[in-house]
Amino acid sequence: MRRSIFLTILAAIIALTSVACKSTPKPEEEKPKVNASIQTLSPGELNTLMANVEEARKRAQDFEAPSYFPSDWEREEVEYNTVKNAPKLNESEVQHATASLSSLLDSYNDLFKKSVPLYAQAREDEIMAARDDLVNSGFASAFPQYVQSADKIALEALEKYEAEDYYAARDTAAAALGEYETLLVGTKVFVTRREIIERGFTPYDNDNFIKADEIADTAIEKYDEGDKKAAVDHAEEALLRYNIVLTNAWTAYSAEKRDTAFLEREKAITDKVNIAVRDAFRNADEAYNLAEANYKAENFSDAALKYIEAEALFAVAGQETEGKRQKAEETIRKAEEKIEESVEAAIEAERIIEGGSR
Repeated sequence: MRRSIFLTILAAIIALTSVACKSTPKPEEEKPKVNASIQTLSPGELNTLMANVEEARKRAQDFEAPSYFPSDWEREEVEYNTVKNAPKLNESEVQHATASLSSLLDSYNDLFKKSVPLYAQAREDEIMAARDDLVNSGFASAFPQYVQSADKIALEALEKYEAEDYYAARDTAAAALGEYETLLVGTKVFVTRREIIERGFTPYDNDNFIKADEIADTAIEKYDEGDKKAAVDHAEEALLRYNIVLTNAWTAYSAEKRDTAFLEREKAITDKVNIAVRDAFRNADEAYNLAEANYKAENFSDAALKYIEAEALFAVAGQETEGKRQKAEETIRKAEEKIEESVEAAIEAERIIEGGSR
């Protein structure tokens, strides 16, 4: 990174003079010691140096140096406030201010130099996180042209950064992030609508679904026209309506699943599943009770999923019970056959005995 142009301070030697009395020599008056390598600047030159320090300080602030290097920043700020408020009337004070300001100029520029790559990495992380959401949601595949447009702006920001045009890079990166974040609103609309369709929820609130589709189409039109604010406003309204559809659907759907789970539970009790396979019935009942708790708390989506789980577990327990019952009946049948065989054998034996005794 190119450093800012520092104010060049030329070396000068300040001559000291002594005052002597013609008659009796007096002790030499003590003068304040000054740095012989520091030039005494004119008020205008000192103001220019101060302006350069202010500029370097602002540049470091703009790229978040206080956040990345808080202890270093605090130390320089103490020095900055000290020299800013210090008197600069005599030669010694001006030279002291010159030395302090020159040191501050170096320090602020150094903080800026160290902060720029950290700032750039943070912006890159934000951009990539937003872009990953667009890709992972499937939005990038459905609307590649919009993501590609945002990508182009992001690449422009990178080019400006590599050219060390840092302010332009910062502003362009912010524009790219703004594009991605605008598209993320569209992603929420896209994902919510997809869930409604995949779950088969459109019949539960078809009017709101149709209206949401119309508003979503308008959002796309506004985006294509370049009216990003109107696009976001319409997208958010469409999202609101899609969420209403989801809420209404989950409410009705959970009530349906509650009824079927209840009937399956009643059937299990009637078939004495709770006695035949107690552990299996207990697991199903735990899921059912958790579904009931969610339903009463109006957590309808969680309730519906738990009702589905409970219904399946009751059914499996019932099948297990039926299997046990069939196995028991088969065992009884075989036992009865053996008993019949034994009785027939006993009768035959008695017949033979009786026949032999005649």
